[in-house]
Amino acid sequence: MQQSQEDARFSICLLEDERKRLLFIKRSTSDAIGPGKWGFPAGHIESGESPMECALREMNEEIGPEHKISKLNILGPVRDTFYGGKFEIHLFHFRWISGEVVLNDEHTEFAWVAANEFAGLDTMLGIEEDIVLLDIWPSAMFNQSRLPSTLLGD
Repeated sequence: MQQSQEDARFSICLLEDERKRLLFIKRSTSDAIGPGKWGFPAGHIESGESPMECALREMNEEIGPEHKISKLNILGPVRDTFYGGKFEIHLFHFRWISGEVVLNDEHTEFAWVAANEFAGLDTMLGIEEDIVLLDIWPSAMFNQSRLPSTLLGD
């Protein structure tokens, strides 16, 4: 049974390298959600699948299986802020240890992005919130209109 939009559950993976850069992947222009936008490896949690199983599956599908990571932090479930609270989100923060990024056909580019380079990316809505919730970069560096009011002011 497929989940409806109202009860969709997602795992989102934020991968950070030793230089504190995050891995962003650019979605295909034919993608239904966020076409042509930069985001993180992520996907729907399938029936019978745990959020961690989904995170690992999505990373293997979207950036390839040839990588070594370690877990830094997990947060969830949280409700999305920008889509009416209808999505259950599980956030995973991993340290990239080694490997190669090999994109699938859902994505067209990847980039390791430092905090001071982030402003130039055309990202999916909610990306800034994910970064702040995991306390990776401070909220003050983001366009405040792209953050929920509950996260402003640090």
